[in-house]
Amino acid sequence: MEVAQPKDLEEDFGLAKRRYAELRRQKRIFNARNRIIGGDTEAWDVQVCDQKIKEATEKARQETFAAEMRQNDKITCISENRERRDRKNLCKAINDFQQSFQKPETRREFDLSDPLALKKDLPARQSDNDARNTISGMQKFMGEDLNFYQRKKFQEEQNREWSLQQQREWKIARANQKCAEDLYLKTRLQFDETAKHLQNLESTTRKAVCAAVKEFNKKQALESAEKKIQEKKQDQEDNLAEISHLLRGDLLSENPQQAASSFGPHRVVPDRWKGMSREQLEFIRLVQEQQVQEKLRLQEEERQRDMHWDRQRVQQARAALLCDRQQQCQRHDLRRALDCSNLSLAKEQLSQKKYMKEICTNHPTEDYFTQFNTRSR
Repeated sequence: MEVAQPKDLEEDFGLAKRRYAELRRQKRIFNARNRIIGGDTEAWDVQVCDQKIKEATEKARQETFAAEMRQNDKITCISENRERRDRKNLCKAINDFQQSFQKPETRREFDLSDPLALKKDLPARQSDNDARNTISGMQKFMGEDLNFYQRKKFQEEQNREWSLQQQREWKIARANQKCAEDLYLKTRLQFDETAKHLQNLESTTRKAVCAAVKEFNKKQALESAEKKIQEKKQDQEDNLAEISHLLRGDLLSENPQQAASSFGPHRVVPDRWKGMSREQLEFIRLVQEQQVQEKLRLQEEERQRDMHWDRQRVQQARAALLCDRQQQCQRHDLRRALDCSNLSLAKEQLSQKKYMKEICTNHPTEDYFTQFNTRSR
């Protein structure tokens, strides 16, 4: 089993980071709403944050490399000193050995005639790190180490775990994409329902306002006509009462000459004056008739003015109603034209599908479609 080195951990961390960035980029790019409507400030902020993290990571990596280089230099110096000292000691030991020990069994050729050579002989290979396994000895080849089966089993298990992890990540990405599409479709349907409800509410409100205005105008006209009739009736009753009082009073039944004053024809005696003369009464009646005619004329002018305003209000209400109807007709025409266009496009698409079914005999399978949109680049 191999030991994880810091370099391997850094590579795994970089791979996981790039994989996570790729997933975030796929979420941004495959989201049709953010891609069509405009820029994604969240993605920009994430990119800025990633850039800062990358710079900090690069700086830390450079510092780590510098520290490792210093450590390696120090270890190299120590190893060179140790090797020089060992070489010196080895040379000294060889010289001591050559000077002190020259026995036959210590000679190089003694192993050829040693009777206990087979008992003393070591196996050709004791371990994978045996110093006697040189390249020319051909006792160890690539893949023939003693831990071969354990290492192979570990590699197979590691490959299987990587494959399962990739499958899980792919399933999670597919589920997230499907959830985003369902949310987008639900939002569109909700917006359409809200627009339809607002349109119906606007139409209902406009109809209610038109009906209320019409009813108010009708009530105002009835009240104005009834008020005029009451005023006219009251005026006639007042005039009849006044005329009856004048005809039956004492002033019209006496001689007006007895009330003449000696100071002039224009003055009368108050205690004997019984009323005016016929000419005066005729003049008064003439003035009253003129006043009545003037009042009738003013009433007629006011009635004509009220009728004119009523006609204008009715014409405005009718114009508003006609405008609403015209807008509704235009909307119906636009909707009918859109339906016809959609129907023609559907027919063309259906004919195109039939044509493609007749022409294309090799229908694509599900594997053909799953190979697209798997990466954002």
